[in-house]
Amino acid sequence: MGLRLGDIAPNFKAQTTEGEIDFYEYLGNGWGILFSHPADYTPVCTTELGKTALLKEEFAKRNTKVLAVSVDPLDKHLGWRNDINETQNCTVDFPIIADVNREVSLLYDMIHPNVSETVTVRSLFIIGPDKKIKLIITYPQTTGRNFHEVLRVLESLQLTAGYSVATPADWKHGEDVIVALSVSTEDAQKKFQKGVKIVKPYLRYTPQPNL
Repeated sequence: MGLRLGDIAPNFKAQTTEGEIDFYEYLGNGWGILFSHPADYTPVCTTELGKTALLKEEFAKRNTKVLAVSVDPLDKHLGWRNDINETQNCTVDFPIIADVNREVSLLYDMIHPNVSETVTVRSLFIIGPDKKIKLIITYPQTTGRNFHEVLRVLESLQLTAGYSVATPADWKHGEDVIVALSVSTEDAQKKFQKGVKIVKPYLRYTPQPNL
């Protein structure tokens, strides 16, 4: 049985391009993103790690640390990192885990035998400050991740964790949000001072409350 939303993200210690880390200590009290790559020197993953590095400030603004995992050894990671920096015009300074024994990959159910017995699928996990898994997305090897979507989901998760709201389809920062079903309309009108637009008794909008 693989990990599911709401499960506690397993802790681990691992060798990385930034030295040995303890996963929980690395995350501290913030949010975390752990994402896997089938192997080093692969073209799609080269662009993905580059994009992650270029979005460093965006992740930092959201109190989020990132780290990648691949089953290749550390010396190979270091060489690949040089290629990423060169070709993507970036500086990769987040940890890339050298998961040679596949301990982290198996812990997070990243080995899917019907795809490959030896390398990881391309999974991405968002982990909250409570160390619970908030999001799991698994991509095929041929499709690059959309990191602006990852940021969008991260913003939604952080917003909805602090307020009794949900975010509608295609929601972006600054747009109206949906009042949670757990809040009555009467309470919502008291709670959300910017107003509540009632479309249906179960579909009520309010301006983003943390702006």
